[in-house]
Amino acid sequence: MNLKEEINAIYDDMVGIRRHMHMYPELSFKEENTKRYIYDQIKDLDLDITRDFGGNGIVARLHVSDDLPTVALRADFDALPIQDEKEVPYRSKNPGVMHACGHDGHTAMLIATEKILTANKDKLPVNVVFIHQHAEENLPGGAIGMVKAGVMEGVDAVFGLHLASHLPTGSIGYVRGFTQANADSFSIKVNGKGGHGAEPHRNNDTIVAAAHLIQQIQTITSRNVDPLKSAVISVGQFKGGSAFNVMPSTVHVNGTARTFEPDVRELVSRRLEEVCEGVSKSFDVECDINIHYGYPSMKNDLDILDYSLGVVSEDVAFVGELIEREPKMGGEDFAYYAQEAPGAFLMLGTGNAELGTDYPHHHAMFDMDEEGLKAGVEMFVKFVMNFGKR
Repeated sequence: MNLKEEINAIYDDMVGIRRHMHMYPELSFKEENTKRYIYDQIKDLDLDITRDFGGNGIVARLHVSDDLPTVALRADFDALPIQDEKEVPYRSKNPGVMHACGHDGHTAMLIATEKILTANKDKLPVNVVFIHQHAEENLPGGAIGMVKAGVMEGVDAVFGLHLASHLPTGSIGYVRGFTQANADSFSIKVNGKGGHGAEPHRNNDTIVAAAHLIQQIQTITSRNVDPLKSAVISVGQFKGGSAFNVMPSTVHVNGTARTFEPDVRELVSRRLEEVCEGVSKSFDVECDINIHYGYPSMKNDLDILDYSLGVVSEDVAFVGELIEREPKMGGEDFAYYAQEAPGAFLMLGTGNAELGTDYPHHHAMFDMDEEGLKAGVEMFVKFVMNFGKR
């Protein structure tokens, strides 16, 4: 098996798949045409395919032997509600919808990997589960539905890649330990008796109460969380009032809380509730809070991480520099798979300033250096082909 030759041979098809998906993006939980397109690309391969798995997901199983371990590879395929502003032939044809986070590239790499591995089935040391996941961008996410439907049953390890426009093309970014955060949000409603601004003594000042609430929330990180651990609590919305001289009866305060460790997540949630209770008593208002738990934090299994880096540490065709990076406070529902089996989630560089592919993710000009997809396929294939040597 000459992997470099096989990747080069399939490269044009992979780019075609990526560009087709870029032209016809679909939002989370609405990926009807996308899932049909993916199925059409793999239906003739030697795979046991299940459609509409846990929602719009597709699971393709490559079974070699009951005596072998099983690994899973995952790619997501939903898009974002963003207007594509690029002037390229493959610009999105769906107004207000765009692949601005690289999920088209993820899917193209996984399909290319499926084609290479099925063609080399007799050489595989493992069974492989290919997870084509819908709805990563929108809570509750597609991963949890696929896990509940049983996608991880019998899986011994799981691996995923995410494109990264801030990293050089072909490079691999990795984190030892936590790589993405618990991504939670909260909605607070401060209710009281509204009235004329000239007579505050006859009313409950919900504006002042909410302002005090926000100040108290900011002390949770600085005074309650262990300074050697991480937490970010940010208020992004403050809504209340309709006139300059009217004290509103209701103020809305909405924000996000990001943590890594489960105990810190629990502490932050508890303190948010306690702060609300304190404000209620101090200002004679009602303070109702709803905490919305998002994706759990993603922690790389060190054994699987070291193995995945090891397979591309030498004798590589397309993978470039291995770059240790800092954890990010963003969320990623790949974490649900990693709760079921040891897993690693790495970043794949596709940033090239000369090509204009270094815009940040979720930007209207986002694009990728498609040469980087070769490195992703190389890593996927080597992860599978070398697993028996662990």
